[in-house]
Formats: sequence, structure tokens, C-alpha cells
Amino acid sequence: MRLNEYRIMWVLVFFDLPTVEEKDRKIYTQFRKKLLKDGFDMFQFSIYLRHCMSSENADTHIKRVKGFLPQKGKVGILRITDKQFGMMEIFEGKAQKDAKPPPQQLEMF
Repeated sequence: MRLNEYRIMWVLVFFDLPTVEEKDRKIYTQFRKKLLKDGFDMFQFSIYLRHCMSSENADTHIKRVKGFLPQKGKVGILRITDKQFGMMEIFEGKAQKDAKPPPQQLEMF
């Protein structure tokens, strides 16, 4: 077992896809819907994020995203720790907002 295998992670997907032609808009919409279906939430229009309970779980979701990458455009995938995510400062206008807390995981023993 790797030391950070069970570290809580966040996976962020950044994308800039063409939307000029109708077929490109359809591909953009399909990509977005697949991210949502895989449990990602919209952070900004072209930034989606997902909370993962381990590095292994993050690997699984990253692999899924790579499996439905569109032919055109740019997509970036970033994995960060929960601690790094918690250090992000979020603003709406000039007002600082609290970061959305991670979802709670039920533990059953």
C-alpha cells in the first residue's frame, strides 16, 4: 500500500472546447453531461471538480474522463489534496465566500 493511497483528493477538469458550429456545441454538451454523470460538479463554466476519498478513487475517475475526451479543444486534469483545496480563496465580486465543504462519507463497521 502506498503512503498516500487513502489520502482524500479533489480532481479538477478544466476545458476549452469549440462551440461555434452546432455539432461542436453538441459534443461540448455531451462532455459536460458525462462529467456530471461521473459525479463532477460545476465550479465555473469550464471547470468541474469531484471529491475522491482516495488516490486510487481519483485514478479511476481520471481514467474515465480520459475515456470520453473530445477530439477538439483543450482539456486539463488536475489532482490536488483536500488540504490544498481547503487553502483556496474564493470570491464572488469582492466578497470572500467559504469553500463548499466536502461531502460526508458514511462509515459502517
